[in-house]
Amino acid sequence: MGTRNVAFHEGLLAGVVLGPLKLAFTLGLLLLAVLLIAWCVDWVFVFKVWPDGIDRLRGLLADGLADGVALAARQGGGAGDITGLANGLYALVFEATGIHDMGLRFADASALSIPDTIVRRTYLEHRDAIETAMVGTQLLGVRIATLLRFAPLLLLLYAVGAADGLTQRAIRRSCGGRESASLYHRAKYLQFAVLGLGGVALLVWPGAVAWATFAGLIVLVTSVLARLQWTFYKKHL
Repeated sequence: MGTRNVAFHEGLLAGVVLGPLKLAFTLGLLLLAVLLIAWCVDWVFVFKVWPDGIDRLRGLLADGLADGVALAARQGGGAGDITGLANGLYALVFEATGIHDMGLRFADASALSIPDTIVRRTYLEHRDAIETAMVGTQLLGVRIATLLRFAPLLLLLYAVGAADGLTQRAIRRSCGGRESASLYHRAKYLQFAVLGLGGVALLVWPGAVAWATFAGLIVLVTSVLARLQWTFYKKHL
């Protein structure tokens, strides 16, 4: 019994300590995956689809920043709520890795060492792709910050849907209604699908985003699924 108790406490302590690290690592991997998807979409449209190339991407960044700042202002925030995350993401990807400083150094026409000359030649060959990734990273940061402005609405409508679902559950329970584990689990997993796929689609969409329409639709569908989930929650725990 003593060995079991020690193992239990060790496992609990490890979970408390490592839990935040695992969550941070998972979120970091998800952010990296979304960033790579955004880069691939931007490269395809800049080099293959849009006649004006990267100028279209810069226009999307300007429009997205204006929409995000306007939304933050309506919610009592400031421009820093939008630009802060975008600048932080850019700094993490390009400034922390030295790519930003490398571009500034190679823009200087002064003499370079042989290794720097080789690196400079490689950098210039891929300059358009790197610049596209830089602008795309800022655009992704702006859109993430804008999407997060809908989190309070999501939490509110989710709470309303869950409360209504639990009320319906209580009614069904008192009337002897049948439960449906399949509907419960389907509604639960569909929420992750709607939030995940819908959120990623908004973040990497190669065009202007009507945030009030599409983000509002995602929030509304999630609340409906939450109501369905908690309506068919197990009656006996």
